[in-house]
Amino acid sequence: MSDHTRKNITGDSFLKGTFILALAGIVVKVIGSLNWIFVSRVLGGEGIGLYQMAFPIYLLALSISSAGIPVAISIITAEKLAVKDIFGAKRVFRISLTLLAITGLLFSLLTYFGAGLLVEYKFIRDPRAYYSVAALAPAIFFVTILSSYRGYLQGWQRMTPTAVSQIAEQIFRVVTMIVFATLLMPKGLEFAAGGASLGAFAGSVAGLAVLIYYYWRLEAEIKQQTGPLACPVSVEPVGGIMKRIFKLALPVSASSIMLPLVANLDLLIVPARLEAAGYSVEQATELFGYLTGMAVPLINLATILTASLATSLVPAIAEAQARGDRLTVFQRTAAAMRIANLITLPAFMLIFLLDAPISQMIYNAPNAGPAIGVMSTAIVLLGIHQVTTGVLQGLGHTAIPVINMGLAAVVKVLLNWTLTAMPELGIKGAAWATVADIGVAAVMNMYFVNKFVGYHFVLADITKTLAATLVMGAAVYAAYDEMLLLLGSNTFAALIAIVTGIVVYGLVLLFTGGVNERDISRIPVAGPVLLKILHSAGRLK
Repeated sequence: MSDHTRKNITGDSFLKGTFILALAGIVVKVIGSLNWIFVSRVLGGEGIGLYQMAFPIYLLALSISSAGIPVAISIITAEKLAVKDIFGAKRVFRISLTLLAITGLLFSLLTYFGAGLLVEYKFIRDPRAYYSVAALAPAIFFVTILSSYRGYLQGWQRMTPTAVSQIAEQIFRVVTMIVFATLLMPKGLEFAAGGASLGAFAGSVAGLAVLIYYYWRLEAEIKQQTGPLACPVSVEPVGGIMKRIFKLALPVSASSIMLPLVANLDLLIVPARLEAAGYSVEQATELFGYLTGMAVPLINLATILTASLATSLVPAIAEAQARGDRLTVFQRTAAAMRIANLITLPAFMLIFLLDAPISQMIYNAPNAGPAIGVMSTAIVLLGIHQVTTGVLQGLGHTAIPVINMGLAAVVKVLLNWTLTAMPELGIKGAAWATVADIGVAAVMNMYFVNKFVGYHFVLADITKTLAATLVMGAAVYAAYDEMLLLLGSNTFAALIAIVTGIVVYGLVLLFTGGVNERDISRIPVAGPVLLKILHSAGRLK
């Protein structure tokens, strides 16, 4: 099969895939936010509590049954396609699908039949949560199967199936949660919470149906462009494929388990050290909520694009690495880091300058501003960490980011214990500990990216981005103060300041050459339109 044919079958550039995933991520988050408004009204705080008691059990079972395997499938598939071994790629998918079907079924059954034991042995304190656990169990099987299809299609660098399936999954989940929670409420709160838990099952089936559709489309394209695939002379043994999958997947699984582990350490340490700093139990709980419930989600929202970039980068790097094309590996790494800086630097500036106004606008809690302001620094570092993790995973070094996360977590625990207990810092100390955690992991990742790829930051490369960010910051600062005096409304002043900042940032980049025609053309849908406008305005030649 020619390179031209292979490029036609495989997906478009990883940058296009990034924008598709990012857009889907935003849509999913918006739908999810609206969902909690409606479900909370139906279930109330007690019903939501029953649902939340069951959900960690579901996430843990899901993490053990499938976490990391989609990344492994994506890497191995991309490597097979790089050497034009379509038969091998399809064989990897069949083996992984069989493996995940077994583990998914096993953990679904364990969760369903073990729900009673979890209640009996007081792992779940409220016996009414039994129905929620049982209702979530079937979803484990379907989400595990879904992850195999998702990893395979991502290995072909096709991100649209993942994006569409995520949206379909969220829509069906939300509708099912609201409908069944409402219908079952007359039978009792525990049944209503169980009905809401059925949303995970409905969403997983819908998402799987979407992915199967795209899989069939891909199969048709393969047959049309390549004809019947003859079995290659050398076939990799099943045991070898499974060993490679586990070797790549286990570190990723460990990292997915590490995140809730670190969150639980925060729960144990931060409130207690806030009390040691002189805060009451109620004040410590409130401050902890500002950090974990407001600042952290806002930072994660600001890095949706870089998270999507990391996902798209894994198969793109794996493909180039398998072909021995070190130049392409370097170029894709450099392009990804450039995109990350273009996004995270202005996002940091906006949230840093408008920490309290944004907190007031979104959460109606201006006192969360200090924690948000400190955490804004983590946006740039988290973007670097996400991209470098994607690069290292694409290179097959999936264990390195996990080890780095583990070492960074030790630093976080030590700083949490020390800084949070300082009265002059308090919750800001915990926020700085989180920033340090992300920063240490990012720096260590960068060391290995430099070692394996040869890429490192050059200040001259980001000078224009930094200059545009500083000019934007001045415009945001002035616009907010002016609008607040003029309108007297924090929400409108903050929104106008944000829009002003984005426009100024874009214009400065355009006038200084910080972005070029190629950058704009890469933007899906809007790119060609923007190019026409800029050409007609004489800004591009």
